[in-house]
Amino acid sequence: MKKVNGLLSPGFINCHCHLELSHMKGMIEEHTGLLKFVNQVVRQRNTHPEQIPTAIEQAEATMLKNGIVAVGDICNTTDTLFQKAKRKLYYHNFIEVIGFEPAQAAENFQTYKKVYDDYQQVFHPRQLSLTPHAPYSVSTPLWKLLSDFPGNHLLSIHNQETADEDEWFRSGAGGFKDLYERLQLQQAPVMPSGKTSLQTYGAYLKREQQLLFIHNVFTTAADIQYAKSRFPAAFWCLCPNANYYISNLLPDIPMFIEQQASLVLGTDSLASNYDLNIWSELLRIQKHFPQLTIDQMLPWATINGARALKIDHLYGSFEKGKKPGVVQVAGNEITRIY
Repeated sequence: MKKVNGLLSPGFINCHCHLELSHMKGMIEEHTGLLKFVNQVVRQRNTHPEQIPTAIEQAEATMLKNGIVAVGDICNTTDTLFQKAKRKLYYHNFIEVIGFEPAQAAENFQTYKKVYDDYQQVFHPRQLSLTPHAPYSVSTPLWKLLSDFPGNHLLSIHNQETADEDEWFRSGAGGFKDLYERLQLQQAPVMPSGKTSLQTYGAYLKREQQLLFIHNVFTTAADIQYAKSRFPAAFWCLCPNANYYISNLLPDIPMFIEQQASLVLGTDSLASNYDLNIWSELLRIQKHFPQLTIDQMLPWATINGARALKIDHLYGSFEKGKKPGVVQVAGNEITRIY
């Protein structure tokens, strides 16, 4: 038997990415906080449209080089469809729905349903979802339309990424109050409930809906226990490099472990990260939480991610009948063997 240096792992699963924002690498300043970051994405994402296809192709090549075999990718447009059709990576395409005005919920739904239909020309429905963006950007009637959509066997949602989110849902104050006033909305998307955001929008979704909660920087133990009681198949996606880039904060990861939450990893986009590299996400976690070992975290990057995307029959572990890919990590050097 041939010996190899370092660690051999199944291919990595990137449960949260925005491939279509790859042309925005380095365009947004670090540590701005979420509200300013989102504002910059909206303002600048169409600045150089001619660069988008090449940036997408290069970003996918980077993921391949870094041992990633499957991706949960957020799509607001069809910009990535040309590259994904080449089948170099497995993708679950989360067609992301945004709609602030309750009166425009049906119109918002149909806008993104058209994007979903375009992806359905290329992908099997099991690789597609019509998914909410975030608790603060989806109106209550739009939540109902998404919850009732028959194709939504798996949803992804940006969850509790900023303290302003819970502040709005608890009391109607904070940064999102100011945002809604600047947008001159006729009505707030979702009214304050006196509860956290997760414990508010959770009631809009069907029980046992399979979910990917993304970011979770301000999620509490009580939120996790609420989610476990209502959505027992949920996974919690950590994007530590993006959290550091945007807000210089990370979730309380030891608390998630203590609460026995099912953890997975994502890179987010090149607008909010330095690379698309799951191994770098593990190293970021270890830098902030040195008590956590690679052995402890590696399942988050492999089998847990495969289970979260419902592809663990093919990916995530070395088992007969699977084709998970093989990645060698020696030091911090990643080599894709297969």
